[in-house]
Amino acid sequence: MSDPVIDLAWMRLLVEVGRKGSLSAAADALGLSQPAVSYQIRLLEQRFGLPILQRLHRGVRFTEEGQRLLAIAERTVTEVDALQRSLRAARRRPTVRLATDYAFSSLWLIPRMHAFRQSHPEIDLQIVATQRLGQHWREDADLAVAFGARSEFGPGATLLMPERVVPVCTPAFSHRLTAAGASPIEQGPLIHLEAESVSPWLDWPTYLSSRQLPGSPQGSPGDLRFNTYALVVQAAMAGQGIALGWLGIIDHLLDANLLVMTGELVTVAERGYWLVPGRASEAVQLLAGWLVEETSTPSLERTAS
Repeated sequence: MSDPVIDLAWMRLLVEVGRKGSLSAAADALGLSQPAVSYQIRLLEQRFGLPILQRLHRGVRFTEEGQRLLAIAERTVTEVDALQRSLRAARRRPTVRLATDYAFSSLWLIPRMHAFRQSHPEIDLQIVATQRLGQHWREDADLAVAFGARSEFGPGATLLMPERVVPVCTPAFSHRLTAAGASPIEQGPLIHLEAESVSPWLDWPTYLSSRQLPGSPQGSPGDLRFNTYALVVQAAMAGQGIALGWLGIIDHLLDANLLVMTGELVTVAERGYWLVPGRASEAVQLLAGWLVEETSTPSLERTAS
């Protein structure tokens, strides 16, 4: 069954008369009686004060004024019908809302969103970004990608990217510190990602301790601190210091040589970015499958410089 069209009354009537060439054929196409169509035409002619049609032996012909009116009616009906089809199609398109944090959305997802849209143009993707995944995230989203340990998300979660962390800075910053003859990390300054309480990710004090490097838990004078990872990365790219880089999240910056590794890699088992299931639908499953495939694509093995 075709969708009901928006009633444009006399405009549709004129368009059908123009298409069919007669009042009776237009009446049949519109499901009206021939007298009803004739009555509508008379009303139009009365309102415009001019004849719109010339009655012929067989059919009708538009007058010059009627042709001008017909052109307006055809254009209006075509545009309104096209808009109606577009709006209805948009309402029928499935929408998937993905909850994740600012780092994953800005540094990993946005550079790759075009690939998902090309593969699944029928799906609209909405990003619900927060600093940390809340307890009631399913009220606002269909699926989540969140950072943490397996125990936080349950057995249904899938590990997308394990926590693999390495110090990074700009090539120029690394060259300047290396030329000074000391370890870049020991010279700093270090760029910290602040946590509200206990850090759920590997921070600088933990990293330095694991590598048996000197450092104060409170940091050193001149260190920088931000509350979102995107700002940490931006500060590192601006040559403001050395940041901890999460492989998987910043790979495209390393590949472009905008950042370089300047320390040893540390891997934290059973912690990283997890795909957390939410609502079950075909569109959600397609996005989930794409996320798993994209994050499992092998990348070149990296060694610290």
